[in-house]
Amino acid sequence: MMVDALPPDWEVKKIRELHAGGVTNLTPTEYSNEHFEYYSIPAYQEGILPPIVRGKEILSQKLLIPSRCLLFGKLNPRVEKVWNVESSGRVRCLASTEWLPIVPADEFDQHFGYYLLWSNWVLPVAQGLVSGSTPSRQRVEPTSFYDIEVPLPPIDEQREIGALLKRFQAAVSAQDDVVKAAQNLKRAAMRELFTRGLGSEAQKETEIGLVPESWDIAALDDCSFVQTGAAKGRSLGDAEIVEMPYLRVANVQDGRLDLTEMKTIPIRRGEVERYRLHDGDVVLTEGGDFDKLGRGFIWRGQVDQCVHQNHIFAVRTDRGRLLPEFFAYQAQSPYGKAYFLKVAHKTTNLACINSTKLKAFPVLLPPLGDQREVVGILDAIDQTINLHRTKRAVLDDLFKALLHKLMTGEIRVGDLDPSALTLTRVAEAAQ
Repeated sequence: MMVDALPPDWEVKKIRELHAGGVTNLTPTEYSNEHFEYYSIPAYQEGILPPIVRGKEILSQKLLIPSRCLLFGKLNPRVEKVWNVESSGRVRCLASTEWLPIVPADEFDQHFGYYLLWSNWVLPVAQGLVSGSTPSRQRVEPTSFYDIEVPLPPIDEQREIGALLKRFQAAVSAQDDVVKAAQNLKRAAMRELFTRGLGSEAQKETEIGLVPESWDIAALDDCSFVQTGAAKGRSLGDAEIVEMPYLRVANVQDGRLDLTEMKTIPIRRGEVERYRLHDGDVVLTEGGDFDKLGRGFIWRGQVDQCVHQNHIFAVRTDRGRLLPEFFAYQAQSPYGKAYFLKVAHKTTNLACINSTKLKAFPVLLPPLGDQREVVGILDAIDQTINLHRTKRAVLDDLFKALLHKLMTGEIRVGDLDPSALTLTRVAEAAQ
């Protein structure tokens, strides 16, 4: 980035010049009964608060850090990790040696520093300062990291930039909270709808438990066609080959499809119709983590002449008996998830189902009118989820643009009208 394009009242400093020190190496077992807040890479990746641990529970050497500091993850820098430590000070703080600590000097505002570490001044530069033979073993070289040069506005402007970015990031997080709340509502609604129905009729006992009296139960194979997909890397012989867009596991999420990146696969021309997706097919993954087993939703013909890989099933329902939308929600529901997990082949961390098990799925079959009503209820919740996902994506893009412009001085907080400093106005300025 262009240092000479910075505002004239900004300085350029190396990260080491902004690090006040006060970090020491410590073997926790020397303090066996003392409690510490432990800042580890797993805790960061799981998004949990640092656990309180006893020294004797951590055997190897760690970093004793102040209760106010920044941590930059040096392990596998392609997976970005920055932690803003603001401890209550109840106990002392320990950090894994996989973190590079920065204790802000008096001239360096901590919140400004947190966002600076995420900016193009630091993150992509640090990712180029690695050693290690494989991506999983690569680490940022500490001396080079602390030599990275960064811009330093006057301290008051740093505080203003940090506060504005924190406020904007809170708006992004608020959308996440709304999405999570709507997802919880959807799970509760599916649990109720696929056990009690619409709540207006008596229930009957079946082999899978209580269901509304007017509902039937049938194997999926009796009311749908289950299509398996094309395998990658197979021999295609001397047949005429065509390159087709195809749906991969990465494209199939729980309750939605992510078609941001579509790849192609070579198949025989004569197999195109065999593997082609039809509008209304319910696409489901055959395996993955336990909580992702059988994830998927409905293909709406978004990509012309698209096929699917063999790790994805396409379920084509008999619409005179089973609406594809109703089955898609049923597969997502706690009822569907429980079936997939029950019949799956499981290893330590993964589970998978085959076409035989999928075809045996005991499908709940209400009258079509009830199916449409259930679908309408769940569609309304999905629309709320998708709306806030879209808002979140837009805000996230604007946050990144604002971060860049504030960290280069292209936008100065002091030039913004304080009386009109709404997120909308800030977003307009960032575009």
